[in-house]
This record gives sequence, structure tokens and C-alpha cells, in this order.
Amino acid sequence: MAQNSLNGVQKIVVIGGSAGSLHVILHILARLRADLNIPIVIILHRKNDSDSSLSQLMAFRTDLPVKEADDKEAILPGNVYLAPADYHLLIETDKNFSLDDSEKINFSRPSIDVTFETAAEAYGEGVTGILLSGANADGVEGLSIIKAHKGTIVVQDPSTAQVPYMPQQAIDAMPIDHTLTVEQIPDFINQL
Repeated sequence: MAQNSLNGVQKIVVIGGSAGSLHVILHILARLRADLNIPIVIILHRKNDSDSSLSQLMAFRTDLPVKEADDKEAILPGNVYLAPADYHLLIETDKNFSLDDSEKINFSRPSIDVTFETAAEAYGEGVTGILLSGANADGVEGLSIIKAHKGTIVVQDPSTAQVPYMPQQAIDAMPIDHTLTVEQIPDFINQL
């Protein structure tokens, strides 16, 4: 697992997005370092039916391995994981995924809040949560929980978002560590 050499903190990046965020995610993936040693977990609101072409599309954009997360799968550094359609993606304290098909949260399954909250509980200050373009407030509560666990919270600059409601809701709710343009986000991740 990726660790900060100074304090032994295990790191993970969790990215949540909804309407208008797919092209941002593809932009980020295309610019990640091939030797990035941190797991990236993507929660993207989408239709309920499984569509493996989305993970294949993402895989074409990066040299890092990309796959949909499986239940009980170990989270490995240098991998990109996509939350499967119609499941909440939880991160357990033993650094494995678990899938949950309980009720939708914020009209969403997968819910960004669920993954952000469980990532905070599992990784503490090692979590970086990034909230992108979207039309509801899913992810805002999750960012506050990441911050409460001393993690780092980032939002897409609403002026660069196709649908600015979601990052703006986070900005209105709490102090944000970094508000970044689409161009700045991959460089930020590469420097973690």
C-alpha cells in the first residue's frame, strides 16, 4: 500500500462525480503518472445497468490498470477502481472493498457519500476526496467526514464544471482544502 515515508500513512484517492464529470475523469486518467503508487477509486453516477464499456473506456486513457471493484477485493496501490453500477462501494478497515445493494442515498447507488465516509474511516488522514461536476449534493457529507478524519478535500472549480451545483454545495458547506481547475487536478494527484 502506498505510504508517506515520513509518517507511514497509507494513502488513497477517492473521486466522486455525476452529471458532466465523465470527461473530467477521462482527462485526469490520461494525465496520471504511470508509476503512481496510490489506489484511485472512482464513484460515478450512472444508469443502473452494468456497462463494462465504461471501465474499458477509462482503461484506454491511462497506463494504470483499471477495473470495476469486486466484493472482498483487496485495494492495491497503482490501480484504478470504478464503483460498479447499482451498488454502493464500501471501503473496509482491512483495506478491502465490499459491495452493498441497500437503498439509494441522495437518489444514487453508488453513492459518493458512502464511499467517501468509509474511505475516511479506513484510511484517516491518508484520504484525498475529490468532488467533481454534478447536479445533486451527493459527496458533500462524505467530504465533511473525510475532513473530520484529517483527510484532504478537493473540489472541482465550479467555474470549470459543466454542472457546478455539486462542487458549489461543498464550497458553501465547509472550508475546502483545494479548489482546482480540470487542468490542475491530475498534477495535484501526481504529487501526492
